[in-house]
Amino acid sequence: MRNLRKMMLAGMACCLYVSGLLAGGIVTNTNQSVHFLRNPARTASFEIDAVYTNPAGLALLPRNGFYFSLNNQTAFQTRTITSMSGVGSFEGFGGAVEKSFKGEANALFIPSLMGAYKSNNVVISFNVGVIGGGGTLTFDKGLPSFEAPISVLPGQLTAAGVPTNQYSVDAYLKGSSMILGGQLGITYAFNDVISGYAGARINILNNSYEGHLRNISVNPTHPVLNPTGAMMPAATFFNGAMQAAQTASAALQPIVDAGAGSFTLNQLVQAGQLPPAQLAQLAGGLGMSPEAIGALSVNQVQGAFNQAAASYKENADKVGDKNLDNSQSGMGITPILGLNLHFDRLNIGMKYEFQTKLEIENETKVDDTGLFPDGAKTPNDIPAILTLGAQYDMGAGVSVSAGYHHFFDSNAGMQNGKQEFINGGINEFLLGAEWKINKTFLISAGGQITRTGVTDEYQSDLAFSLNSYSIGFGGAINLSESLRVNVGYLFTNYEDWEKHPNMPIIDTIVPLPGTFKDIFARTNKAFGIGLDFRF
Repeated sequence: MRNLRKMMLAGMACCLYVSGLLAGGIVTNTNQSVHFLRNPARTASFEIDAVYTNPAGLALLPRNGFYFSLNNQTAFQTRTITSMSGVGSFEGFGGAVEKSFKGEANALFIPSLMGAYKSNNVVISFNVGVIGGGGTLTFDKGLPSFEAPISVLPGQLTAAGVPTNQYSVDAYLKGSSMILGGQLGITYAFNDVISGYAGARINILNNSYEGHLRNISVNPTHPVLNPTGAMMPAATFFNGAMQAAQTASAALQPIVDAGAGSFTLNQLVQAGQLPPAQLAQLAGGLGMSPEAIGALSVNQVQGAFNQAAASYKENADKVGDKNLDNSQSGMGITPILGLNLHFDRLNIGMKYEFQTKLEIENETKVDDTGLFPDGAKTPNDIPAILTLGAQYDMGAGVSVSAGYHHFFDSNAGMQNGKQEFINGGINEFLLGAEWKINKTFLISAGGQITRTGVTDEYQSDLAFSLNSYSIGFGGAINLSESLRVNVGYLFTNYEDWEKHPNMPIIDTIVPLPGTFKDIFARTNKAFGIGLDFRF
């Protein structure tokens, strides 16, 4: 079981890739206001939410003065990984060949604030919001990569001659991730048709992770260490087995010292130098039959016990409790350019956010994994984003809008080079409509289709990205000429992703044939209320 520690700790390493609750690419949240929830196709907006979606369009704000939008969103998300094996690797835990691991994240408060000041053909604007992440994701039962190497312990022990059919483990992971962004920029109207924007965003990242693997237990049926086959701590069994192997080796040493190490055990039994009962005990200690072990020399048997003792000691250390308490921080700057074209009833908006070079630094309190050295830095770039959109006024208070977003995730640096497993980034296609019923009431709705560019190699536990479609709807109430309330609701349906990974082989005693697969699933919904006002 030489690779057991490596596989257990690799499972805990996946917490690096906790992503956010909200809409957008792998790293980036695009719903920065309630306007997005009630109609995601806001890429050509020229209202106050254009501070984020189309900052060059702010030149079309109707009058000089201050504009603000204060928003809060509440988001609920679940992530489920169902892991299954054709050889029933989870049968030792409740008798099932598959097991689901569910993570939940609820964020009641995701605030954002947008503001702009217009003076003729110049607009200065700012935005403060959660650009990435935004929630705490908790897996109360851990993850498949935590449990998979533990789940095969019964099979491995049985193959080694110690009948075992159950295991248990206390596994847990909680991860939070947030990128808080503060954007500032200036919009300039060159004429009635063309306006441009230049600005930048400072991004402050904070992650935290807590996790553990504790109380790993198995039920080995061993004539000396556990004759009833009751559940017992795996470390206790391995330590006991190590001591038993050392004792058996020591019992053979007088025979070796007497110069009889080359004799077989059968020869010693026939000569009356080894009781048959001791032969049976030695056979049980190595999981062999008396006939098979009897044909081996004393030196061979002693060497086998010495090797077994070393292996048991190593495994006793590996199945001990593992704890993690780690936080990470980083900061980066995103330059942003925008262009808006306005033709009577048609408005076209474009924005490009440059890639943000960002490193995260570990601040580690407890790390029994050895994978999060305090002070170590790893890449966590925010990808470049290109957005294109159009909005058309059809008259009678009705407008339609469409948009396209491309996230260049395949070019953004990630830990362990995971960006190499993203083909071309993430693409989003948006369509929406809005109806101003009268001066007081407005309703809107829209949809978004997201096509991920990740490959099978990218998908693992927390770090998975799925194709999806989102539907948002809501409305607004104008309480006065300068005050409006927005409400919106958005839900996302994700396509399950089925992956057939290579099952980790944690011992070379016996291969593990069979069909293995993981199914990644996700749900997401968000509700928001916001207030637009100006003076």
